[in-house]
Amino acid sequence: MQTLLTLFSAAIWWVIYSSAAAVVPAVIVFFVLRWLEKTAVVFNRAYLASLLWALLAVLTGGLVIATQHGQAAGQSVFVLPWMRAALVVDMLIGAFLIWRMVPRVDARRVKPSSACMAVAMVMVVALVVGTTIHR
Repeated sequence: MQTLLTLFSAAIWWVIYSSAAAVVPAVIVFFVLRWLEKTAVVFNRAYLASLLWALLAVLTGGLVIATQHGQAAGQSVFVLPWMRAALVVDMLIGAFLIWRMVPRVDARRVKPSSACMAVAMVMVVALVVGTTIHR
């Protein structure tokens, strides 16, 4: 019973932290799509896409780090080939989610190239912040 409660608690905290972490990518996605599409996009859907993307990113990143535990002690996690592959898959999933879930205000879907650029901007900000904090 305690194991079940522990897993339930971990799932709740996973959702809470991911929802808080999805705010910044959602704002970046919103402004990049607004700039590239030259029309307004729906922020609620940008946040929902960013939330699902953050949930999957935390899950895949955590699983990759857990399976590679101890193999790259003292090195950057980007040295691990599985982490680099997880980042590529994560970016593809993010672009797909943004493309499919974020409509413009005229009810058209955003272009796939705009979704890819929004994901690229989020990843640039994340990598810059991540390497700045790491040092």
